[in-house]
Amino acid sequence: MTPITEVEGRRLALTNLDKVLHPATGFTKGEVLHYYATVADVLLPHLRDRPVSFLRYPDGPDGQVFFTKNVPPGTPAWVTTAEVPRTEGPARMVLVQDLPSLVWAANLVTEFHTPQWTIGTPGIADRIMFDLDPGAPATVVECCEVALWLRERLAADGVEAYAKSSGSKGLHLLAAVAPTPSADVSAYAKELAVEAEKALPRQVVHRMTRSLRPGKVFVDWSQNAGRKTTATPYTLRARAEPAVSAPVTWEEVEGCGSPAQLAFQAADIAPRVRDFGDLLAPLFDPERAGRLP
Repeated sequence: MTPITEVEGRRLALTNLDKVLHPATGFTKGEVLHYYATVADVLLPHLRDRPVSFLRYPDGPDGQVFFTKNVPPGTPAWVTTAEVPRTEGPARMVLVQDLPSLVWAANLVTEFHTPQWTIGTPGIADRIMFDLDPGAPATVVECCEVALWLRERLAADGVEAYAKSSGSKGLHLLAAVAPTPSADVSAYAKELAVEAEKALPRQVVHRMTRSLRPGKVFVDWSQNAGRKTTATPYTLRARAEPAVSAPVTWEEVEGCGSPAQLAFQAADIAPRVRDFGDLLAPLFDPERAGRLP
């Protein structure tokens, strides 16, 4: 029998709770749901009012992994949805606004990916982000060196940056910006990526071309395009271990000497939240939003 759970007055059918989804550690679907319920207070603000793209992995990372952007079949009527403009025509997507919606979405087994804008102003960004992706043999250690350069460069323009692990190999930089068209944010991000390559030519590449990337950090500025989404802070990733895209301190970035130092799993996050709170909370303060030149 499928267990029925009540979450803040909403009844949810939760399925396959003993199924192993992260085989390296035996992390089950029930543990996935528990993780999301535990971190809901810090995760939900990063999801709220942002249409979610689900990267689903219902049979674990070795099974089929696929994006779902439209509202999934069987979505409860009480889950908030909204029409989102797309180049191929408007679509209806999910907004994860509360704990019941989060638990329902987590039961789909998914990574959460969100754009740099909110549903009230599609294509008008309130965030800028850089995805720092290392090409082997470079690692997150080299990403940290590039992140420190970008932090100072952004600060010179009055933009305060924050960092999180990608939950994979790299590092993400985020900053709040005054509402700005996504195309303008993307153009500014590209300018900084080009500057980073000129300043750190042995470490940085700003183009996606695979042949250019071994041993360097690809500064992916294109994540700021209005159509793009990025792994949401605190989301689990579809990996063999229950890896999390976790906010990190600048002291951790500065002191990173090995990839293991910035690799976080589900069990690490609640203690970090107790110690630090949400390290990305300043992103919600409009007084701290930078104005791009």
